[in-house]
Amino acid sequence: MSSVKPIASEAVRRLFLRRQHLDRPLQGPLDAQRLRAFVEDTGGLQLDSINVIERAHYLSVWSRFGAYDKAALDRLAYEDRLLYEYWAHAACLVPRAHLPAWRRAMLDYRTHHTGWSSWLKSNGKVLREVQSVVADQGPVTAAVFTSGRRRRKSTGWWDWMPGNHALHFLWMTGKVAVHSRPHFRKRYDLSERVVDLSAVEALSAREFHKWHVRQSLHAMGAATAKDLGAYLSFPRFSLSDRRAALREMLESGEVSAFAVQGLAGEWFALKEDLPALREPGPRVKGTTLLCPFDSFLWHRQRTSDLFGFDYKIEVYVPAGKRKHGYYCLPILHDGRLIGRLDAKNSRQEGRLLVPAVHFEEGFASNDEALQGLGRALASLAMFAGAQEVSVGSVRPPGLAEAVRRAVISAP
Repeated sequence: MSSVKPIASEAVRRLFLRRQHLDRPLQGPLDAQRLRAFVEDTGGLQLDSINVIERAHYLSVWSRFGAYDKAALDRLAYEDRLLYEYWAHAACLVPRAHLPAWRRAMLDYRTHHTGWSSWLKSNGKVLREVQSVVADQGPVTAAVFTSGRRRRKSTGWWDWMPGNHALHFLWMTGKVAVHSRPHFRKRYDLSERVVDLSAVEALSAREFHKWHVRQSLHAMGAATAKDLGAYLSFPRFSLSDRRAALREMLESGEVSAFAVQGLAGEWFALKEDLPALREPGPRVKGTTLLCPFDSFLWHRQRTSDLFGFDYKIEVYVPAGKRKHGYYCLPILHDGRLIGRLDAKNSRQEGRLLVPAVHFEEGFASNDEALQGLGRALASLAMFAGAQEVSVGSVRPPGLAEAVRRAVISAP
């Protein structure tokens, strides 16, 4: 343990919220500079196909900037090429500035593709054929490899699985890139026709390990060794590689180790972040709702340790066993997670449905928090194209009318 004095847990929370751009939520406008800063700070904007309210990346951007034009985000990402699709925690939009690091991951994937070796040996011809089709016809969707053709057994060239596997491998190794996503369907093209990766100098393996630790620490502000393995979870470095990178950064003074008051274990932060941890700065203000796939929630044990909030994504839980709802959004108010709500955009009815609101046990009800929730729901409804918000059950029941009044009175 270093000579750095113990850090207050509130300082860790505030810096984390600031790095996640959640210290003043729902404050637009969205523009190129603010989007770039947000994704560079967090390291990635996760994509997910579930569209109960809006797609995950749209929703995570709304949490920070409030209602905006989704087409503007699409233009910034896929026309201006401000962002690039790759695998960071899961499938993510990552910033262009991080491509030297991810270029190393792409090169390594060609030789460290655990589980791919036997597939490549028996499907090399499929891989070459798929790349040839993308070169001739790109940008294309995966459907081009089955369209108009009869599906064969799993050994057939044009069966969905071999074609899809080949596309995935070509994408992970940087041979092809996601060109665009009309209606969320990926269209692939050769990388040089999207972003010329040959002009991007890859980091060395050693520098990549250090970059990975550095980026994760920057995004979280302060973190434990376990946090470092769970935030940007790709690629899966060996524990020894991560420890070696961290040890080297500690020895050089780039990273400091310390204790956090009231929290177990050894914590780490970049030397440049120590002033912000010693003097936490202004209080976090504002209310928003968080997407289940938000980078703030990537390591849910950290959310529990730092905020006392146990969160589980229940979309994969059978309906009868769900505790809080299918698509449950945590409620963030003034830097505290005060509850969660289930929500659905009923597009045909033009309503944002909120079947259930669950405040945390011990939540001290106050007008500011309830009014903030009302404004957040009104903003989300506007963003989702809904004309009204319908609130169902509220726990504890005594807050039901107050929540409905807050929604009705929200501007």
